[in-house]
Amino acid sequence: MREKVTRLFVAAAIAEACSWLALLVGMAVKYGPPGNEIGVQIFGPIHGALFVAYGLLVLAVARLHRWSLGVTLVALLCAVPPFATLLFERWAARRGMLRAAGASPRPLTPVG
Repeated sequence: MREKVTRLFVAAAIAEACSWLALLVGMAVKYGPPGNEIGVQIFGPIHGALFVAYGLLVLAVARLHRWSLGVTLVALLCAVPPFATLLFERWAARRGMLRAAGASPRPLTPVG
């Protein structure tokens, strides 16, 4: 159960960031020269749903992994600025905050 919820959290963090990108493009088209609102009409509700899903999954993962209140609040606030959910997810993963209880850390592999 814990691993499934954690995987859903990671997927939601990525999807929320992608929906931010789509919404920003939709807003650029809406307020730019074409003046077409279709992007905002499509991606606005999608982003809204993913925003809510991310927030709910933050609360679930925070409880399952016993995050502190501060970390939980930062994770929730990361849904507001574009792409911050990706940064938080990477940060939490590097610190082992998304690892199963008792799991050993993954060994670091050299780059290059």
